[in-house]
Amino acid sequence: MTLSFGDRLLARVAKVHAGRVFARFMRDAERATSVQERLLDSLIKANASSDYGREHGFGSIRGYADFARQVPITRYEMLKPFVERVMRGETGAMFGAGQRVHMFAMTSGTVDEPKYVPVTDRFMADHRAGWNAFGAKALTDHPDSLVRYILQVTSPMDEERAPGGLPCGAITGMMARNQKRIVQKYYIAPPEVANISDTNARRYTIMRLAMPADVSWIVTASPATVLQLARIGDAESERIIRDVRDGTLSAEMDVPAEVRDALADRLRADRVGADRLERLRAERGRLYPRDYWRLGFLANWTGGTMGLYLQDFPTYFGDVPVRDIGLLATEGRMSLPIEDGTASGVAMVSSVFLEFVPADQYGTDDPVVLRAHEVNVGEEYFLLLTTSAGFYRYDIGDCVRVTGFVGQAPLIAFLNKGAHVSSVAGEKITEHQVVSAFELTAVECGMGSREFVLAPCWGEPPHYRLFLESRDGGTDEALPELARTFDRVLGEMNMEYASKRSSGRLGKVETVWVEAGSMSELNRERASRYRASNEQFKHQFLLTVPGDDSELMEMTVDNACGKISMTER
Repeated sequence: MTLSFGDRLLARVAKVHAGRVFARFMRDAERATSVQERLLDSLIKANASSDYGREHGFGSIRGYADFARQVPITRYEMLKPFVERVMRGETGAMFGAGQRVHMFAMTSGTVDEPKYVPVTDRFMADHRAGWNAFGAKALTDHPDSLVRYILQVTSPMDEERAPGGLPCGAITGMMARNQKRIVQKYYIAPPEVANISDTNARRYTIMRLAMPADVSWIVTASPATVLQLARIGDAESERIIRDVRDGTLSAEMDVPAEVRDALADRLRADRVGADRLERLRAERGRLYPRDYWRLGFLANWTGGTMGLYLQDFPTYFGDVPVRDIGLLATEGRMSLPIEDGTASGVAMVSSVFLEFVPADQYGTDDPVVLRAHEVNVGEEYFLLLTTSAGFYRYDIGDCVRVTGFVGQAPLIAFLNKGAHVSSVAGEKITEHQVVSAFELTAVECGMGSREFVLAPCWGEPPHYRLFLESRDGGTDEALPELARTFDRVLGEMNMEYASKRSSGRLGKVETVWVEAGSMSELNRERASRYRASNEQFKHQFLLTVPGDDSELMEMTVDNACGKISMTER
């Protein structure tokens, strides 16, 4: 791609701006303690006149000690009555005078109905500032990606309407719609694409637009989404090439007419691009992103359970660096990674007031709570957030490990959600431990990566059932050794699990094949159960309630025979 004079000028300006944005972020990290104190004071004063603020005596708070004493650790269920009032138009329930709510951001609803987060001017500015700092550092580190196309995946901002009339959906959708035109110029998929409710059609449309273009980096939350885009590009390559050559978008795809109209200018016939893709497919017998794009980097989650997907990245993308997008949720951004290849990021001390509950204290009646400068490297904590969305001391349920410090700001890496802990005999295994154990087991058994789910089962004694997706037709002969290895490795990671196994309080792991593709299909169904568009849905590698694997049991390879494949007991 040859850059115009305007693009070259924009690239120089962007580099200077990026340097300033990141320098400001690092200055805040160096003096994180005072930055956090000022932030907390401003967040309390902003809403002291709200009903929530008056109920908790915000007017009398003169520092952190008062704040911790007067404001309880809060879960969404406690905030819900206030949020619902704001959704009806009663802004004063949570916010002080002069504050405007633009929309309600909906959480992913992975295991439950979505939560609703009020998006104020300040919250939107904080969200934008976090992404600006992320982009500034990532593009400074990968300058060849400047002023080239960005493949981004967003969800719609108006999936539904609150009782007061405001839209409810994804904040990424609002940010995409309100992005500066000079930036939108480089977006492959315009905001209207998010309004395609059919997942397959939406991803096909993205790849129809993206494959002939000079894409420099891809940004999305889940690495599973990145892989799905790459796979659909290959599986649908013949149809996509035909669409590129003809300037069309396949009529077989369930794309609303209004979206097709919005895309008309982007669907011009491109014979040169189609010929190039056709030639590459003929030469290589496939069509992967590594064949047709010059990617500078990929940006998506890599921490916790997400790391398992990265094993397949080289197949589709080659030797492309991956930059974690940070500990980022609908409720707020908590960290910003500043290097490739790590889930650790600098705590976002300038936009979110952070508190840390030691993992062994989490869930107790009166836990120890630490501030950002009081945590210890190597220890695990659960986070409490105070944000400009009107959430105070909010228990988001995220468990992190502190991996270091940048100035006075801790480096934190996501491990798992607190809810993703299973304990049928007191073993308390986490999803992070399960994924790590499976990764080591896959290497030791030479089986390669594949989708899996571990589920607790009642019995005499209770035990765990490991569902494995068979890509090439798994054989029962492989299961006993795989189960023994997984059982041993998990015990090495969790002493309580090993103790319960050795004492007979837990039985051996049972292994089950499920049909290839069945887990992806189940994920699609679950993702849309509460929301039509849910790009941040996360595959659950660990179930926590016995009996929750009933849907998977219906998909087992031997189910038609009324039995399952299992290891020796």
